[in-house]
Amino acid sequence: MIYSMTGFAATRGSGAGFSWGWELRSVNGKGLDLRIRAPDWVEGLEVALRARLGQAVARGNVTLNLRVQAEESGGRLSINAAQLEDVLSAMAEVERAAMARGLNLAPARPADVMNVRGVLETATAEQDTAGLKAALLADIEPLIESFTAMRAAEGQALARDLGAQIDTVARLTEEAEKAADARRPEAEATLKAALARVMDNTDGADEARITQELAMLAVKADVSEEIVRLRAHVDAARALLQGGSPLGRKLEFLTQEFNREANTLCAKAGSVALTSIGLDLKAVIDQMREQVQNVE
Repeated sequence: MIYSMTGFAATRGSGAGFSWGWELRSVNGKGLDLRIRAPDWVEGLEVALRARLGQAVARGNVTLNLRVQAEESGGRLSINAAQLEDVLSAMAEVERAAMARGLNLAPARPADVMNVRGVLETATAEQDTAGLKAALLADIEPLIESFTAMRAAEGQALARDLGAQIDTVARLTEEAEKAADARRPEAEATLKAALARVMDNTDGADEARITQELAMLAVKADVSEEIVRLRAHVDAARALLQGGSPLGRKLEFLTQEFNREANTLCAKAGSVALTSIGLDLKAVIDQMREQVQNVE
């Protein structure tokens, strides 16, 4: 299975008295770069998320955003006993001071006392970060599955494109071999004519030395090694596409080797037909290099 380094997934969930939203995305990268934005008050959450993502992704710039919000508790009402005692003591002190001055105060109602800030409280459950952490780690699994499915779908598309491009390289390699064979008689005739001109116009020259130099020129114009290496690279690329991810870096190396052989082929071409094939090879190899940048 081939995976693309580009992917996206988002989900929402709730549990343990909280609700949350996930967003997971990735883009191309030379290595694996995990960036996690999660609540730091949930102990051990980021470490656990990083470990889980590291199992699912081998390469790319991956960003995980998690937003957590406490749900309305709907807790029961309770009396703050200490605060009530302070309020009643203060009220008694006020009443005594008023009576000392001959003032009569209206009796206080229970509602008046409860309206004093801090007397009546809403009881809330203590935050259970362990329970929240477990709920989050369970909920991230479908998020990662959706994320992986998108990367796999894009990876299949990449594999089809790369397979077609490799087939084109193989076809052009065969055409290059035929063009090289077709130019061989002409190349030999050209070398023989060049040798004859040199011998006719050179007095006292070492014929063996001249023949050796012309033979070296013939070897330099031979593209058989480039043809052999191109075929080997085609076989290696096809084998990689049949394997599993990650394989992006290996494919990047192969495209560099493809390009090197295509450049040498163009340099040695010596004919319009072979030069044209070499340029076509370079064009399709450039397309491969762009596609490979997306492969995990």
